[in-house]
Order: sequence, then C-alpha cells, then structure tokens
Amino acid sequence: MTVIVLTRCPAGLRGFLTRWLMEISPGVFIGGPSARIREALWAEVRQYADTGRALLVYSTNNEQGFTFETHDHKWHPIDHEGLTLIRRPKEKPAISSTAAAPQGWSKASKRRRYGQL
Repeated sequence: MTVIVLTRCPAGLRGFLTRWLMEISPGVFIGGPSARIREALWAEVRQYADTGRALLVYSTNNEQGFTFETHDHKWHPIDHEGLTLIRRPKEKPAISSTAAAPQGWSKASKRRRYGQL
C-alpha cells in the first residue's frame, strides 16, 4: 500500500499521479504499485513539486509496518531505536525590536480601581 499526499503542488503533477494511483481526496493518492514504480513516482514528485510539499507513506516489513519520506516539510523523520518518529522544529517566538512591551495598568488606574483616591 502506498499513499502520497501533496500540498500546493502543480495540477499536472496530480494528473501524472492519477495514472498509477487513485486520488481519494484532493491531493491524497493511494494505491499498490511495485517498489520500482513507487520509487519512480517519488522521484517525479520531488522533481516537479516546485514550492509545494509532499509526503510518501508505504508499507514495509518493520516494527511499525510502514515507513515514510518527506519533501520540503518542516517536520522530518528520524530514527529512534528502530522506530521512525517525526521531529517537529521548535518554534521561536517572533520578537519585534520596535514594539514596546505592554506595561499594564497605571498607578492612577490601580488606585481608582481599588477605591484609594
């Protein structure tokens, strides 16, 4: 079993994949091609994906029963003691040097709020 998921890829690439796989949802292709055909399809996907992203998942004889490959994803597969896991990059908060940090309530508004006029 092979699954290919495309995001923001050209329509021509989707048309190419429908020759070998069935498109069950926009950008989601599934089928059972041989390993040779699967590798050829994945090479075409990587070549013509442009600015889009692609994910390939296929069944294998391992502990998980499947393996996957990514193209232009922020998340990357890593091997951890024989299991393939996804490493998600840690997002850094955007800090603007021009924006001042909020200071909160003024002393006058705090006094007014608590009735200390």
